[in-house]
Amino acid sequence: MFNTDCLHGGYRPENGEPRNIPIIQSTTFRYETSEDMGKLFDLEAEGYFYTRLQNPTSDRVAARICKLEGGTAAMLLSSGQAASFFSIFNIASAGDHVVSSSTIYGGTYNLFAVTMKRMGIEFTFIDPDCTEEELNAAFRPNTKAVFGETIANPALAVLDIEKFAKAAHSHGVPLIVDNTFATPWGCRPFEWGADIVTHSTTKYLDGHAAAVGGAIVDSGKFDWDKYADKYPGLTTPDDSYHGITYTKRFGLGGAYITKAVAQLMRDFGSTPAPMNSFLLGLGIETLPLRMERHCENAKKIAEYLNNHPKISWVRYAGLKGDKYYELARKYLPKGSCGVVSFGVAGGRTAAEKFMAGLKLASIATHVADAKTCVLHPASATHRQMNDAELEAAGVSADLVRLSVGLEDAEDLIADLAQALENV
Repeated sequence: MFNTDCLHGGYRPENGEPRNIPIIQSTTFRYETSEDMGKLFDLEAEGYFYTRLQNPTSDRVAARICKLEGGTAAMLLSSGQAASFFSIFNIASAGDHVVSSSTIYGGTYNLFAVTMKRMGIEFTFIDPDCTEEELNAAFRPNTKAVFGETIANPALAVLDIEKFAKAAHSHGVPLIVDNTFATPWGCRPFEWGADIVTHSTTKYLDGHAAAVGGAIVDSGKFDWDKYADKYPGLTTPDDSYHGITYTKRFGLGGAYITKAVAQLMRDFGSTPAPMNSFLLGLGIETLPLRMERHCENAKKIAEYLNNHPKISWVRYAGLKGDKYYELARKYLPKGSCGVVSFGVAGGRTAAEKFMAGLKLASIATHVADAKTCVLHPASATHRQMNDAELEAAGVSADLVRLSVGLEDAEDLIADLAQALENV
């Protein structure tokens, strides 16, 4: 069961071993012979030789997340940004194309539209509410993947995973879903057709703003060999590892993650510190309890704001009448998340004045942890976008993103009320 897996998934101590996942705070690992170590470098044996690639602490926590998502293999990374980058770059390179939802986190948009564009990978951004015809029209012969967020940050659009999975698979490419806001407690995208899931574990999985991190989980369901010409990195020999072919050596369940570790982690080194992985593992243990409270508090606050005369609009998928209410009932039946987006009457100036008046909620470039925080995305995470790009991302100039924490809802509402009085 899910709650039990949050506590026990990925690690079972043997007789006399530590009950908690141990912190293996070491860069290197000793072997008796060069032959033993050589087998690791040739990917012929399992084990560890350098923490830049893999570490036992991180792998055990990755296995826990893999269990929660229902995948076949997973890896931890140093950040959610690294996870987004690796998830695409593992199967796409210069000259390739990716279809992405337009309502994604501003940092991810910048990564795709600017940095990876300079690497020769082109992205087409499409409204997640598009028709099937519009979605299919975005594909090209060189398209290698489709990307979207279960619950978009900060637009809070709910992705129709089945629609996007159907389109991706009809064009022979995988669907990659960032499941950060929903977490596997709220939604397991693999059950709706997604092929790869990413996380910024910095958010709800950690839950305490203690450690930056990311994760990638593979469903093991996408048949890379069926589209071998599209994915030569997985289906043809890798000269940097003596000619092994990942799908043949590790099967569909292990090829994608093994390649990401053996190639990308080796070359980019976006590895998490073992201590950060340990903290993440602790955070996951209370994930179900925290998510229930986050969603309960957020719904109360969304209802309060929705009836306040100084609030011009509210976006929360758990709120009746919300644009995404029905999709949320389908994909997020237990609750969406603890984030509420809304507009303050009077626009950007009023929004900034309101935020400055908050006493309990903190203005912070963060979201989804135990303490309530608030942000004006157009001035922060999405400030690199022009007006047209902001509109496409679902970020208006008056949008305030409130990440509702675990405090008493009454205290949070009182804080909002006093701040709104002075606007």
